[in-house]
Amino acid sequence: MTEGWLALPDTVAAGSWIGAARAGSEVVSHASGRPWLVGRWQPGECTVAEAGLVRVAVIGCCPVTATRLCGMVAGVRRVAELDAVARALPGSVHVVASVEGVLRVQGGLAGLRQVFHARRDGITVAGDRADVLAALVGAEVDERMLAARIACGPRLPSPLGERSMWRGVRALEPDHYLHVDTCGDATAVRWWRPPAPDTSLDAGAGVVGEALHHAVAARTGAAGASSADLSGGMDSTSLCFLAARDTPGLVTFRSGEIEAGNDDAGFAALAIRALPRAEHLVLPPADMPTVYADPTRTGDAEAPYPFARTHAITLHTAAVLAGRGSRRHLAGHGGDELFHEGFAYLRDTLRHHPLTGFAHLRGHRALHRWPLAATVTALTDNRTLAGWWRDQARCLTDPPPARRTPTLGWGSPLRAADWVTPAAVEAARGLLLDTAGHARPLADERGQHATLAVLRTMGPAYRRLARLFATAGITLEMPYFDDRVIEAALSVRPHERRTPGRYKPLLAEAMRGVLPPEIAGRSTKGEFGENRRIGLRRNLPALLDMFADSALAAQGVIDVDVLRARLLAPQVDNSTAFALERLLGCETWLRTTTTNTNTVSPGSGKTDEPATAS
Repeated sequence: MTEGWLALPDTVAAGSWIGAARAGSEVVSHASGRPWLVGRWQPGECTVAEAGLVRVAVIGCCPVTATRLCGMVAGVRRVAELDAVARALPGSVHVVASVEGVLRVQGGLAGLRQVFHARRDGITVAGDRADVLAALVGAEVDERMLAARIACGPRLPSPLGERSMWRGVRALEPDHYLHVDTCGDATAVRWWRPPAPDTSLDAGAGVVGEALHHAVAARTGAAGASSADLSGGMDSTSLCFLAARDTPGLVTFRSGEIEAGNDDAGFAALAIRALPRAEHLVLPPADMPTVYADPTRTGDAEAPYPFARTHAITLHTAAVLAGRGSRRHLAGHGGDELFHEGFAYLRDTLRHHPLTGFAHLRGHRALHRWPLAATVTALTDNRTLAGWWRDQARCLTDPPPARRTPTLGWGSPLRAADWVTPAAVEAARGLLLDTAGHARPLADERGQHATLAVLRTMGPAYRRLARLFATAGITLEMPYFDDRVIEAALSVRPHERRTPGRYKPLLAEAMRGVLPPEIAGRSTKGEFGENRRIGLRRNLPALLDMFADSALAAQGVIDVDVLRARLLAPQVDNSTAFALERLLGCETWLRTTTTNTNTVSPGSGKTDEPATAS
């Protein structure tokens, strides 16, 4: 096995997995001596503790020693008792445990550390890569998931967006752990629920600030030189100032903007002047690849790459940072999802705090120019989550909603581009209806659900971004996706986390005394539309050439003639560009699944239906 790891149950039958997976891998055993963990990880990334018949491994970024971990698991007799251990661990990790041969496997709350599982020869095995498991069990591409990725908009919402692209390989929900008994039978158990959002901004900001400080310190204190994004945005800039406290040799990185109205450069310049001990690397746009450059470049085989338009830019950035000696790179991804939430919180605030809710509603209507009728319709939409999914299936080919229609419910409408074939639309529609049958709210409050849903949509996307950095030998670190940071932010009252009169107030207060006041008081967000337009225009011939020999068209999923006409027509907005990025990621992924040789060979055993959630 060339990447990732597998967690095996304590059963003789698990040995059938070892032959294909063991080559070049490390092996850690159960107390019985049978293989438990098989895989490859970076030095210092896996900490294992033993206490009697208990084995616990923490895989990822976590400043816990084996001695400390051993003390934390002392006295544990059942896997359910590890809930307290999981809640106490900082950082971003997978937790894998064996308690008297019973297996527990879990990842992070946002899906940045995903867990997948599959069955073969009557037993369940878990791992951190869906494509590795697919190869081991001989799984085939899930055609309905491919259709849904293409047809359902820029981001597939949770839980559909977390789903594996392979039939017979199932993704574990992030707030669950996988329980595998000594017979190899598995059950998914929900162990985490979001905190009650009842903490004031003043009190919560201190907890968030402390969580972020520990999250950054865990990364900058690790072995290897560190670098950090310094885009000028509040998220990345906050991490730079936290990292600079403990990292005299910190290298910050930013690439210049083409967009004349983007004021990120001004705020980045302020930050650079306030960080004299750091080395600052700024690349002008002329030194960077354009958006959509080298469109035929393929990614890994696990799932379509969600940021296909910037694929070449990311690889170039990673190569530049590696050349400067960086081994860990801090990025502010997740900050928008956590601190600049959507507007679903308005429904909860109007119910619990009517005066505050009306004030926020009036402010947002003025800022975003929401029509009154559309706003009233959105506020009085009382569909259940299942009803929302059914309506998305029914309306998949309807025209998109009018501009400035507020999204105050379960999610943004899902709409298929006109180049998606009728067969693909029907396949996607069937999957949406199936999702309606088991989708559940992620929290009691609509706003908390919406925030968690966005985090769980973007977490799996950013884990694939991290893989691109890994090809250059760099670990991409994203502290805003840490479980303890998420819990701290979600505990704050929603109407104090998001207000119409202030930009990211919770993060700004959490960084009081860390960020310069001019940056903490920022009220704008950079815009990169010009980068997208120039890149699409410059690389359009290469894109058209690639889709002329489309793997998706060969599968009957898209109509290339319609696609070509759309790309050559005048672009009145960004909708075509957003849909194209999704399509490009699916096209290169489908090509990868037929040409990739970096995964293990498919197994010959029988693939069984995996476990279901309890």
